[in-house]
Amino acid sequence: MLDRPVPQELQEAQKKRLRETWATPKGWRYISAVNNTEIGVWYTLTAFGFMLLAGVLALLMRVQLAVPDNTFLDADRFNQFFTMHGSAMMFLFAVPMFEAISILLLPGMLGARDMPFPRLSAYGYWCFLIGGIFVMGSLLFDVAPKAGWFMYPPLATQEQGVGSDIWLLGLSFIEVASIAAAVELIVGALKCRPPGMRVNIMPLYAWYVLVVGGMILFAFPPLIAGDFLFELERSFDWPFFDPTRGGDPILWQHLFWIFGHPEVYIIFLPSIAIAAMIVPTVARRPIVGYSWIVLSAVGTGFLSFGLWVHHMFTTGLPQLSLGFFSAASEAVVIPTGIQLFAFIATLMVGRVRMTLPMLWIAGALAIFVAGGLTGVMLAIVPFNWQAHDSYFVVAHLHYTLFGGMVFPVLAGVYYYYPFIAKKMLSERLGRWAFWLIFSGFNITFLPMHLTGLKGMPRRVFTYPESAGWDLLNLISSIGAFVVAAGFAVFVYDLFRPKGRQGQIDRNPWGGGTLEWSHDVPEENWGNRSVPYVTSRYPLWDQPDFLARMDRGGYYLPDAEEGRRETITTSVIDAKPLVVQRVTGPAWVTIWAALFTGGAFIFPTFHIYPPAIICGAFAIVCVLYWLWTSTARIPEKDHKDVGLGLSLPTYASGPKAVGWWAVWITMLGDSTAFASLIFGFFFYWTARPDFLPEGTAHAEAIVVALAVVLYVLSWGLTLAARELNRRDSVALARGALAAGALATIGAATLVIFSVLDLEPTAHVYPALMWALMIWLVAHSGLGAIMQLYCLAGSLFGKLTPRYDADLWNVTLFWHFMVLTALVTGFVMTIAPRVLG
Repeated sequence: MLDRPVPQELQEAQKKRLRETWATPKGWRYISAVNNTEIGVWYTLTAFGFMLLAGVLALLMRVQLAVPDNTFLDADRFNQFFTMHGSAMMFLFAVPMFEAISILLLPGMLGARDMPFPRLSAYGYWCFLIGGIFVMGSLLFDVAPKAGWFMYPPLATQEQGVGSDIWLLGLSFIEVASIAAAVELIVGALKCRPPGMRVNIMPLYAWYVLVVGGMILFAFPPLIAGDFLFELERSFDWPFFDPTRGGDPILWQHLFWIFGHPEVYIIFLPSIAIAAMIVPTVARRPIVGYSWIVLSAVGTGFLSFGLWVHHMFTTGLPQLSLGFFSAASEAVVIPTGIQLFAFIATLMVGRVRMTLPMLWIAGALAIFVAGGLTGVMLAIVPFNWQAHDSYFVVAHLHYTLFGGMVFPVLAGVYYYYPFIAKKMLSERLGRWAFWLIFSGFNITFLPMHLTGLKGMPRRVFTYPESAGWDLLNLISSIGAFVVAAGFAVFVYDLFRPKGRQGQIDRNPWGGGTLEWSHDVPEENWGNRSVPYVTSRYPLWDQPDFLARMDRGGYYLPDAEEGRRETITTSVIDAKPLVVQRVTGPAWVTIWAALFTGGAFIFPTFHIYPPAIICGAFAIVCVLYWLWTSTARIPEKDHKDVGLGLSLPTYASGPKAVGWWAVWITMLGDSTAFASLIFGFFFYWTARPDFLPEGTAHAEAIVVALAVVLYVLSWGLTLAARELNRRDSVALARGALAAGALATIGAATLVIFSVLDLEPTAHVYPALMWALMIWLVAHSGLGAIMQLYCLAGSLFGKLTPRYDADLWNVTLFWHFMVLTALVTGFVMTIAPRVLG
């Protein structure tokens, strides 16, 4: 690949245009920024702030538990604190921190200018911020949820006040942000790799992003489905978890832990990914067993979905189920161990420098291995019966989460701070922080194993002196304040002024991956030119790599049209496909997040008209956002991107990143729908009264007619795409209009089919109503999409050549028609056959 000399004057002109195009807004307009560098920093600091708040709650709880019969906190306040501590750590720190760090680092690791959908990242961040403030702010008004971060019914469903609703709707809102970020990251890792970076040479961190993003798509939707049923019971008294009317609280545990145990590995795997980037650098050699690590990460993600009953061993499930899930809980140790042994092997064959980041990784390995050993103990059913809901479980949980997440994240902060802030953190303060946190952590949680074995249950706000737990609890409380002192040192180091430090080296750790090609001083364009990569460690293996990037010797060295651009490539081989236009600063993402927040927050207080209005405005904002910034017709069909390569500037179908985003989103949506269907068959197997004798069913003929209309609407949408491609524009418009009418008609019929059912009387009619609401809500979305494409055709946004929107809507309708067919079967055929 020829590297032609670039005149210095041309280089300077190119840099000037790139600098202007990728400039960050100044002044108060700064909050409209969407660059991954800005959003990633905001996201990371916000998640870290919520972690500190959760830590303060933990300290207050440890003060209460330091001595017997303490009255520092009453039972109600303590319950609020432990509920919000767990909820914040899981939903506001652990998963968001992974997504925040990935948004910040992944483009640099891939040599991309930005993520494929910068405004989606910004929207996700603002949703996260608004939802987090709403949920945590409930503590200030003494209305925080207090039924535990797992919200088991009937305690949570019967809780007085709005605490449970705040948890359900507030965290469901935050889950929107998590799924949005997962879609962004998966598409980024699949489609925004630089030319030449095949899947077998991309950074291990990108592999972990793919695995964890996929896990989020399959783990979060069951919880969303559970939240949907839970809030219907809270708001309308539909008895999904009320056994007196056919419901079953165990269904919530299934849906929650189908999310909850993969959640542990969603937290753990990204932290291992950070270690996978640090270990080769400190060993000064490529990672040992790259392929084995990838396969192990995939295996860990797969096996994690077979462990959820690990948390339900005491619920009276059949012995066969207990044996299967016990074996799965032990089997997951194997792929996890392979990853850890690969890191150890790399260190053994390398020339290790014990840098500060590596010190944190060493501490993480020690603590996580200890937590893993107690995890094997808890996987054994008889021992689990004895230790369940004791402080032994609290100790195990914190050893796995601190060792598997907190320590590696802190290692990542020290390692990547020069990349992010162009400064170095203090070696001396970093070691003080490490030893305070490491020693304080073990002082806190190691005694809890014995406290639990001596019988102290979880979630008690006080205990009598005669119980014999007082010394152990006092030691744990002292250790908690040592941990807090360590974090105080870390926070001081993170935020102290560093203006006198001077300019740092570009690659201070000597790393070999692409993120260390960053500019010092900082530039907002990501990379001066998008490189061609031929190895896993291009900075080590490709001669003259950095110099060539800096002089614009690779792809997209310029921004002639003043538009933000990156290159998208094929999924497997990273062959260049399209010049992808990415969006710039915008206010609409903030407005969309605010209105989406209103649609979730107002129902918390059973105020529904403003919620409906906010939902409508959120849809309008998203439609404006899509209309003005996505699938725009370019000035020219192809563009010279350098090195003699000309690429198209527009793509539709599987070549387009938007198509992949719809596919991935609908995969998650289908998982949530499958969870509702799982609920139907769960009730059928678990409850002998699920189909009471003489119960009314949905009108079969009406539902069948609705399904026919859904199939017709799907066929019309598919026909519209094909007709439009063949220049039959008028017929395509007619098909879209007819399809929207068919969708509206089908949704109307589905509503009428259940009007004779009383959802408050029994769980069966309630579930039929829930399926109806799910299908009708998706019908509204489907009709809006069809009308959006019709408007695009009428106003020239969508043409026979530029038809990405129609491809995306057709893909949505493939999933939609399957949803309609399954819903029709469950509402009509299944009850009559199984009953």
